[in-house]
Amino acid sequence: MNPVYYLYLASLLFTIGAAGVLIRRNAIVLFMCVELMLNACNLAFVTFARMHGNLDGQIIAFFTMVVAAAEVVVGLAIIVSVFRSRHSASVDDASLMKL
Repeated sequence: MNPVYYLYLASLLFTIGAAGVLIRRNAIVLFMCVELMLNACNLAFVTFARMHGNLDGQIIAFFTMVVAAAEVVVGLAIIVSVFRSRHSASVDDASLMKL
């Protein structure tokens, strides 16, 4: 299969994730869209590594997955905290928690 198709898929996934971040107001959906964007970048990294015949893109994708896992843990803890205090997972309600 031609590697260019993987790059088309990565750009499509990134566009869907970016549109979700810009349009949706639910915090859980925002985190899912950010994860989709990170996975699209990982797909592009691995595709370029395969095209050039080295492992640099796969190593970067691995570290990106580690950072994404840490981001999910912290983000979900914040979402649970906001949901317990406001009974809503909306991003607009989170701005009300400022002092």
